[in-house]
Amino acid sequence: MKAILMTAAGKPDVLELQEVPQPIPTNKEILVQILAAGVNPIDTKLRQRGTFYPEQMPAILGCDGAGIVEAVGSDVEKFHVGDEVYFCYGGLGGNAGNYAEYTIVDERFVAFKPKSISFAQAAAAPLVLITAWEALYERGRLEPGEKVLIHAGAGGVGHVAIQLAKLKGAEVATTVSSPEKANFVTKLGADKVIFYQETDFATSALEWTNGEGVDLVFDTIGGDTFEKSFPAVRVYGDIVTILEPKANTVWKVARNRNLRIGLELMLTPMLLGNVEALIHHGEILQQCANWIDAGKLTIEVSQTFPLAEAAKAHAVIESGSVQGKLVLLN
Repeated sequence: MKAILMTAAGKPDVLELQEVPQPIPTNKEILVQILAAGVNPIDTKLRQRGTFYPEQMPAILGCDGAGIVEAVGSDVEKFHVGDEVYFCYGGLGGNAGNYAEYTIVDERFVAFKPKSISFAQAAAAPLVLITAWEALYERGRLEPGEKVLIHAGAGGVGHVAIQLAKLKGAEVATTVSSPEKANFVTKLGADKVIFYQETDFATSALEWTNGEGVDLVFDTIGGDTFEKSFPAVRVYGDIVTILEPKANTVWKVARNRNLRIGLELMLTPMLLGNVEALIHHGEILQQCANWIDAGKLTIEVSQTFPLAEAAKAHAVIESGSVQGKLVLLN
């Protein structure tokens, strides 16, 4: 089968289309013919700095996949040949990822693909859905009626976070950089749009909440944005970030406001081999598939590329300011 191999850490040109052996499913594994693979910022970071398993090179990147079950292992119960599925598994340098024509994955980590969307949209969804779900519902403990500030609402994680927050019954403010993105997030249900390049987002959030602050900030940007968000959160409120806080972060405002700090890394179950958490990821995807098919949740794909052009897709992500998601197609 054809696959994109990462031959070394470096620039996008280290991604090469090559022939590799097709995997064979055993026990509870299913063999999936991958029709689409999502491209995420974590893919570009691993390509730049090296994977989590540098001793296992070359590597196949790509955590997100969607396709058709081609074969099943002897103990598989849920899926059958011909089923359409989507999932987030592999691609960190250990288990092979989804920049390929086929992959194998434990059936317990997989969900049935939403029937109402394309394979490209399905492949764009898993990592961002799980990230936003865990950050809002589990780390941030979002409740109906609460107010949340979501940074970069037009981005891959941000655009699904807005929708999940609205599905919970929350009010949503979000930061964007352009009128086009403002229009996009408004259609997704955002109640307040903040042009962060023109306005101090913390001040805007305080004005929106009559000086109290939001119940939850979801930081998808990191860096200075994390620390600058502290004043925007109400006393005893929550802030959840998907990036590692800077070593020189000044915590005084967060401490004085008694904020609860949440760290979200949806890759943890894969890195630690936590089967129970990976099964939970599959459950999250199945619930989200139900919402997608009910018309309550949409996935934005801004651009697709042939599998052979994975390097080009990485270059586009690294150029910054991508709306929605990028996807590779087989």
